[in-house]
Amino acid sequence: MAHRQAKRGPIVFPASQTEVAQWPARTRSIYGDAPLQQAGVIVALGGDGFMLRPLHATQHRDVPVHGMNGGAMGFRMNSFATEDLPAKAGRGAGNRAEPAGSKATDAPYCIHEALAINEVSLLREGPQAVRLRITVDGLVRMEELVCDGALLATPAGSTAYNYSAHGPILPIGADVLALTAMAAFRPRRWRGALLPKSAVVRFDVLDPEKRPVMADADAQPVRNVVSVEIRSEPRVKHRLLFDPGHGLEERLIREQFF
Repeated sequence: MAHRQAKRGPIVFPASQTEVAQWPARTRSIYGDAPLQQAGVIVALGGDGFMLRPLHATQHRDVPVHGMNGGAMGFRMNSFATEDLPAKAGRGAGNRAEPAGSKATDAPYCIHEALAINEVSLLREGPQAVRLRITVDGLVRMEELVCDGALLATPAGSTAYNYSAHGPILPIGADVLALTAMAAFRPRRWRGALLPKSAVVRFDVLDPEKRPVMADADAQPVRNVVSVEIRSEPRVKHRLLFDPGHGLEERLIREQFF
């Protein structure tokens, strides 16, 4: 019989394909298993990238997610331990993560909408640097950014691609977004910008035929884009659970002192 939380409903165990993450057969025999859409609590077994899948799949439901590290990085994951999971999920510290919504318009002028928990990025598809115009809340802030790409990261995603591109780490509760360039050529020393969470950011691709650009929102790519508009989506709030004393706030602070 499946173990059920008194209020939340069944625990569901989505898992990646790594050897460690496939261990949950015994866990499922103890706690049972249910379809993802019926989950009261999700225990995601894998890495940070895999954890995005159940978060996206339940983005319009208030379902807490407790990640256990079976991947390579696991920054948002807890240590791998399957004992007493209902109690751990019940007393774990929770953090809210608000995604960014993007509208990418491609060369045939089709609009593609997506939500990104980590970041929305624009990346060059060809050998040449891309040329982007950046508009914030209807005001052109940069007429031309020549670079390999640019991204807008949420606080929850600031330690992912944004951090690798030398962008700032943001506290999980910060009401700001990080705009970061990859390999900026002109302005050569531009270090990006911190924008209020309420900002509407638009990237227009200059010379898209010669310098094609791909937009990507959490591994949801759109090729040959001509513009991308991004804004926070306050109607969706993901709830991440962490073991007591190991919340995301502490991890973000600790990461900045390495």
